[in-house]
Amino acid sequence: MAKEYKRLTEMTSAGGWAAKIGPEVLADVLSQLPKNDNEKVGNLLVGLDTADDAAIYKLDDEKALIQTLDFFTPMVDDPYIFGQIAAANSLSDIYAMGGEPIVAMNIVCFPSCHDMQVLAEILKGGFSKVKESGALLVGGHTVDDKEPKYGLSVSGLVHPDRVQANSTAKPGDKLILTKPVGTGILSTAMKEDLVSQEVVDKVIETMVHLNKYAAMSVNKFEVHSITDITGFGLLGHAMEMAKASDVTIEIDSKNVPILDGAIEMAQMGIVPSGAYNNMGYIQDDVMKDESVPESVEDCLYDPQTSGGLLVAVRADQADDIVKDMLANGSIVAEVIGEVKEKYENGKYIHVI
Repeated sequence: MAKEYKRLTEMTSAGGWAAKIGPEVLADVLSQLPKNDNEKVGNLLVGLDTADDAAIYKLDDEKALIQTLDFFTPMVDDPYIFGQIAAANSLSDIYAMGGEPIVAMNIVCFPSCHDMQVLAEILKGGFSKVKESGALLVGGHTVDDKEPKYGLSVSGLVHPDRVQANSTAKPGDKLILTKPVGTGILSTAMKEDLVSQEVVDKVIETMVHLNKYAAMSVNKFEVHSITDITGFGLLGHAMEMAKASDVTIEIDSKNVPILDGAIEMAQMGIVPSGAYNNMGYIQDDVMKDESVPESVEDCLYDPQTSGGLLVAVRADQADDIVKDMLANGSIVAEVIGEVKEKYENGKYIHVI
């Protein structure tokens, strides 16, 4: 008789970016780290100071190295799809910095007593997305762990003059989002079989999609700042951009693309704890119009797994970059707000 194994999601307490340590706790831990102080700091273009998506180190006048690492627990049971989602998420940080991924390495935690064919499928799924990105998969590291986890360490290249940080948004910029939000809420609902297969398929399509296609438009337009939307939700990552750029970001909630079913699940209270952690961490820096429904607000705080890019672009080029992103194959490109001079009340985010 064949041995029965647990489903991937049965082996985890939380899946995807919903498993991330809360931003308040993480910020307290990171604040205790000493500052880098050796001679290499002069070539560090992006480091710990601005809570950006990746580190960037200048190699010479033509090249800078982008270094990032991401991994998480399963939010779906299909191992191949889980591998694709985790890899797409890891690669996204390179695109958010304006770069091109070059090489990637697997990061694997997996129980040695489980079916190793499941692990093989996870790695095949990851490889498929690395190949789609144009990068090379060159190795990795494994740890025997009762809770499976997978992701990539990715190295990329960017011209030093074309780095896209989260600290350079300018007042007047329009903000474009390149994937719908709601994956955290719907992944939670999926674990309880509360949504249709049609909704499941759309969530998976969103999470496996590479931000490569939206990023292809960046160097054609006057883009001032980019971040990708992952564990801290749309509002959390928008606040990081606003704080690093010393501006206020206005988000028009009516224009934010939200996956079908996410609002309905939020109305039922199916919201991951990570969303409440995000809200608790940044709510003092956020002002919200009374007209914004609570269920929509939940979606804006929802931790995203392999979310889209948030792009700050010169206002008169917003419509053209949206068209170009969609033509390149981005599944969504919507103008969702704009960058303002910092409000006198000190708020970094205004949701209307």
